[in-house]
Amino acid sequence: MDFNQFPNSNIFHQLTSDELETVSLKEGTATKTNLGAIAVNTGFFTGRSPKDRFIVKDEITKDSVFWGEINIPFNQSDFSSLKNKIINYLNKKNLYTRDCFAGADKSHQLSIRIINEYSWSNMFAYNMFIQPSEEELTTFNVDWTIYNAPGFLAEPKLDKTRQSNFSIIDFSKKEILIGGTAYTGEIKKGIFSALNFLLPIEKNILPMHCSANIGKNGDTALFFGLSGTGKTTLSSDVSRNLIGDDEHGWDTELKIFNFEGGCYAKVLDLNAEKEPEIYAAIRKGALLENVIVDKNGDVDFYNDSITQNTRVSYPLSHIKNIQTPSVGSAPKNIFFLTADAFGVLPPISKLTSSQAAYHFISGYTAKIPGTEKDVIEPTPSFSACFGAPFMPLHPSYYAEMLSNKIAESNANVWMINTGWTGGGYGVGKRINLKYTRLMINAVLEGKLDGYTSKDFHIHSVFGLAQIRHCPGIPNQILSPRISWANDEAYYQMAFKLANAFRDNFKKFEKGTSNEIIKAGPIKFS
Repeated sequence: MDFNQFPNSNIFHQLTSDELETVSLKEGTATKTNLGAIAVNTGFFTGRSPKDRFIVKDEITKDSVFWGEINIPFNQSDFSSLKNKIINYLNKKNLYTRDCFAGADKSHQLSIRIINEYSWSNMFAYNMFIQPSEEELTTFNVDWTIYNAPGFLAEPKLDKTRQSNFSIIDFSKKEILIGGTAYTGEIKKGIFSALNFLLPIEKNILPMHCSANIGKNGDTALFFGLSGTGKTTLSSDVSRNLIGDDEHGWDTELKIFNFEGGCYAKVLDLNAEKEPEIYAAIRKGALLENVIVDKNGDVDFYNDSITQNTRVSYPLSHIKNIQTPSVGSAPKNIFFLTADAFGVLPPISKLTSSQAAYHFISGYTAKIPGTEKDVIEPTPSFSACFGAPFMPLHPSYYAEMLSNKIAESNANVWMINTGWTGGGYGVGKRINLKYTRLMINAVLEGKLDGYTSKDFHIHSVFGLAQIRHCPGIPNQILSPRISWANDEAYYQMAFKLANAFRDNFKKFEKGTSNEIIKAGPIKFS
């Protein structure tokens, strides 16, 4: 163990969760809650800052990274200079360090060393990454190092950052610098971004921003979806084992494996009735972020006065029905989740391989009033591969890999709209979670396996194979057009959304096959 960079620091290496909790409470940086978990406030930043995430442009990345507004280039010499400043800043401080793994499949694991300024940041790392055994620690070789200094503020003009906070990845040095922000999600997403570059190129492994679970018969299901679409909720099923809730790989042997050792779930409006698995996981060892805690230690999950992005991290061991190890077979079913606030997309439809690639690249959901500042009406939101901020390569690279693996495994791909029916936001209503679960269960239990073309209706705008009937679901709910009871208004909105899809896709057309491009909605002007 070499920490010669910090000769004047007190190094606290590999502390347990209990030890880190004790330190955080003693320092006064955390509050004990009546649920047993501790709660912290991450300060000014309560979410990631995508415009302040950079990748060093060098011989490794210059011709491979899909450079642009998401993957912003950073100079090598500026990285080195900033790293030296961070090391000088961290020297003389108490540092909390950890050696851990990313990747449940040992043949594809990344060995990580994390150097944290804050004790509770290290507790987050304890929860979210895979902890080595005592034997593994004796032979631990560090692949990547993360320097996490929330209290360090960059000087933009000197350090060439956009503002005082930053997250920068250097693939040559195999290092990540995080400063000016205490939001812990930057730590896990930094490593996820690194894996999203390394695994496809070096090992032909598809990295995925999705949750995964597995049934008693060994059937794996994947759930892709942006925030608010139900990814964590719908993959948490008492009848199936959870492989993981956010980041996975799909390898050449058609195995699915979790990258992480924990879950990082949103907790706004959380209650024990609707999400019992997540609620029960919030106990000693869990770390709550930016929630309101009263003087008695009670947590108000409905209070969003700090942020709507209230979170909890906890190790997978806090979930009763987990898959051990966090590995599954090739998926039999893949679900693309979208909360369509325009009420246009069917609650459930089946996708062809080309449609799956198109909608994977699109990564659609909708923002509704209140979810973000200045959002006053439903707004289309697209995030390539359901995780654009973490994807260094061109989205079509990942989409082609997904198409090939779907073909190899003969997986079914479904689009599930967890958004609105009977009209858009403000007119219609949100699709009942009970119905969404029934649709997904019908797929997982094989109740739709015998369906033929007569059981589907091809959507006239989006070309999706819309299911006509599903056990336990009223037929009128399955047809968004019928649920509107106003054909003209429905098609006006459908064409409006279709145009938004095509406008968004223009930036990906270069480098994407015509077959995938043609799988989008029909043209309308």
